[in-house]
Amino acid sequence: MHVSLTPKLEELVREKVESGLYNNASEVVREALRLMQEHDSLRRLKLARLHEALGEGDTDLAAGRYAVLPDDDSLEAFFAKL
Repeated sequence: MHVSLTPKLEELVREKVESGLYNNASEVVREALRLMQEHDSLRRLKLARLHEALGEGDTDLAAGRYAVLPDDDSLEAFFAKL
């Protein structure tokens, strides 16, 4: 596999290797891809939780479980109680 990097990214890889934390550029790229994979997994988890919370909110709204907050003071008081 051949990968092309911008000069800025090449310099970043070089700096990581020179720091002694990595033995070579391949290790830096593997670590970056592993972190990207973790980031993507976390994003999917957050999105799933958001969809779940939205579903709960829709259910509560349909069941009449909600509060009307007519102004900013009411909204601030509501959040202060949480």
